[in-house]
Amino acid sequence: MREGAAAIARQADKQDARYAELGARLRHTDPHALVTVARGSSDHASAYLAYLTMLRLGRLPVSLPMSLVTLYDAPLDVAGTVAVAVSQSGRSPDVVEPIKRFRQGRAQTIALVNDAASPLAEAAEWTLPLEAGPEYAVAATKSYIASLAAGARLVAHWADDAQLLNGLAALPDNLAKAQEVDWSHGVEVLQQAERIMVVGRGLTLPVALEAALKCKETAAIQAEAFSGAEIKHGPMALIDEGYPLLIFAPRGPAQAGLIKLAEEMRGRGAKVLLAAPTDVAERELTLPLGPVPELDPIAAVTAFYPMVEALARARGYDPDQPRHLNKVTLTR
Repeated sequence: MREGAAAIARQADKQDARYAELGARLRHTDPHALVTVARGSSDHASAYLAYLTMLRLGRLPVSLPMSLVTLYDAPLDVAGTVAVAVSQSGRSPDVVEPIKRFRQGRAQTIALVNDAASPLAEAAEWTLPLEAGPEYAVAATKSYIASLAAGARLVAHWADDAQLLNGLAALPDNLAKAQEVDWSHGVEVLQQAERIMVVGRGLTLPVALEAALKCKETAAIQAEAFSGAEIKHGPMALIDEGYPLLIFAPRGPAQAGLIKLAEEMRGRGAKVLLAAPTDVAERELTLPLGPVPELDPIAAVTAFYPMVEALARARGYDPDQPRHLNKVTLTR
């Protein structure tokens, strides 16, 4: 997990020119929609890509239910779209087969994949290696960080967005500092927990999804992720005395509502871990900031990973080898 900053530096050094070429191609062809193809942590990274695509480019994204292709053989019309598959291994058939189908259907196909010799890399028209290097732990960490950066890099070059490109250039140094932020209080609060809600909104909802997954797979805590806008639509019924919540509240238009939510949940007896920047006095955890606001989620998950690794060990689990799980999951 601590190699995330180095992975992003390699990605910039080895692949940025290729991203620039692809960005120019996308501006020329002007696809009307984005389709993402991924599962697990890669799907959470795809959600971040989707948010940025809407925010910076105004294109509508859809996350493909892969079984529509692999099981139901749906007659999807994908001409004029761009399909992006995100994967660490590039080997799962339910990620590879849709990209093959979409390429045949005249979509532009892109693989953001860590294994440049994988079936997914061979299937896509454009292969952009994540440059994360070998990741031996079952739970993805540096490859997830690299996937977030790859999505941001794709959008930055597609939009020809100088602010976002400059932010990405500064990101490796920024993350090296972010991973040193002390979240040990989170370990103290969650060591005996059996359940948790993880909350984000907008660009940090994908990080909340990833954090909930890591709580499940490494620390064996029943974790659910929600948008801060959804808590009152049913999940609030679960809140009782001592119920733990981890709330990601970075700078931006969603922050005020998330801080208010944290206050309300404290009033209901919840054990709140509000992760927010240093200017938010009510925070329990200090949330590092990215070089630009759109990159704050990458800094946030970089701070979260050391905490959940320590939490897993404090609960008696090996975070590198979660029970019942394999590094590569082959599904159709």
